[in-house]
Amino acid sequence: MDVSFLGGPQPQRGVGIVAPFDFALDRELWRWVPDDVSLHLTRTPFVPVEVSLDQARLVSEHQTLREGVQALCAVAPDVVAYACTSGSFVGGASGERSMTAAMEEAGEVPSLTTSGALLAALQEIGARRVAVVTPYTKSVTDSLEEFLGEGGIAVTGRSYLGLTREIWRVPYRDVVDMARDAVAGDAPDALFISCTNLPTYDVIPQLEAELRMPVLSANQVTVWDALRRIGKQAVGPYQALVNEAARRGPVAMNPSPALPLSRTEEPSESAPCADPAEQPVRPVEPEAALASAGAESAEPLEGYEQGFPSAHTDEWGGGSQPPV
Repeated sequence: MDVSFLGGPQPQRGVGIVAPFDFALDRELWRWVPDDVSLHLTRTPFVPVEVSLDQARLVSEHQTLREGVQALCAVAPDVVAYACTSGSFVGGASGERSMTAAMEEAGEVPSLTTSGALLAALQEIGARRVAVVTPYTKSVTDSLEEFLGEGGIAVTGRSYLGLTREIWRVPYRDVVDMARDAVAGDAPDALFISCTNLPTYDVIPQLEAELRMPVLSANQVTVWDALRRIGKQAVGPYQALVNEAARRGPVAMNPSPALPLSRTEEPSESAPCADPAEQPVRPVEPEAALASAGAESAEPLEGYEQGFPSAHTDEWGGGSQPPV
């Protein structure tokens, strides 16, 4: 049978990803990637350490990064990204730059890290004041705030869970609750959801519509920056960073104190001939927005215990933390 008419396969650009050994969200990364780009993932060696500053240092050692990049060189990626937020901010701004340099030296290919991509994304959207959401402990969250401060970014509020393992099991509902707490204080320019192991893809459009500000996440900025380095555009459902139309939509509007974060009362009847553009914009319910975005259930995943003990609120969190 002659199949010459099929042609192809179509040429692909390659993005190499060095991820920590416990990274569990490969599929989420792919959701931002256009069809003519392939991701090539490798992982750092296993270390028996829970999520902490110590783990962040171990998975970001220069020799570990060099070995990961060299393993990826076999498939000749056009760019390499280190997909770990804490691992790339734990050494501060100078540490992030030296990591990038070590990766580029090892593979002779443009390289980036999640934390470096975050600063680039904040510059892209013109944000200098951010609210922060993390699944980390207090000490790791403090380290993120210090890194942002070095980059000239002020943290206006934050919320964290205090988790040390299985972060990928956190449901969207917990992410939404933390986001609301983090932005409740001084008005930020944007919200950042940290950790490449925290699911965020489907929740970003809902939060942007509700909070009326750009929402960035670790995986989003990593893929966005890697793709733009090779002249490609990330894809995503109405997300301000990757969709110009989204920046001109609700995220361009300041939050209105007159409107609650959730719909708590029936809308009043408007005049029959009123211009729809003049009608007040009501925030979107989380469940409805997630359903319309094709999100998976926001119910906690099997084996994941929602809520955390409150006896250790200083270092280990204890549920959603108030802004500080």
